[in-house]
Amino acid sequence: MLGVAGMIAVEVLGQGNWIDAAVKSPQTYMGKEIPLSLPVLCFIEFLAFAFVESKRNEETDPVKRCYPGGPFDPLGFSNDPAKFEQYKIKEVKNGRLAMLAFLGFLSQQVGTGTGPIQNLLDHVADPWHVNVSLNKVALPYL
Repeated sequence: MLGVAGMIAVEVLGQGNWIDAAVKSPQTYMGKEIPLSLPVLCFIEFLAFAFVESKRNEETDPVKRCYPGGPFDPLGFSNDPAKFEQYKIKEVKNGRLAMLAFLGFLSQQVGTGTGPIQNLLDHVADPWHVNVSLNKVALPYL
């Protein structure tokens, strides 16, 4: 879900579109060059996730192991069991919606070569000529 927001943020902050930002050299974060290489960043991320997963695996209760709470729930969302069940359902639904949004962004990138914000601006400026039926990979019957 945060990945989709990040795809939009890259374009809104003027760093290009989300495809080009990943391969741009030198890599920057908020306009400042990142002093670490990609392998070093991947190793740091691996260590961070290994630590979090090791903490999660210390739990013996299978339900708490899937939804650990404790230090992973600093705002206490899991304190009320009824609301917690609603939150779990909402999380799954939001995750599915984010996957559809990602698929839409990927389709826009392939079809038009631009990012989601630029596609939105182009469509709002000329909705009759900039739409799904007129991109380079539209289905023939559209």
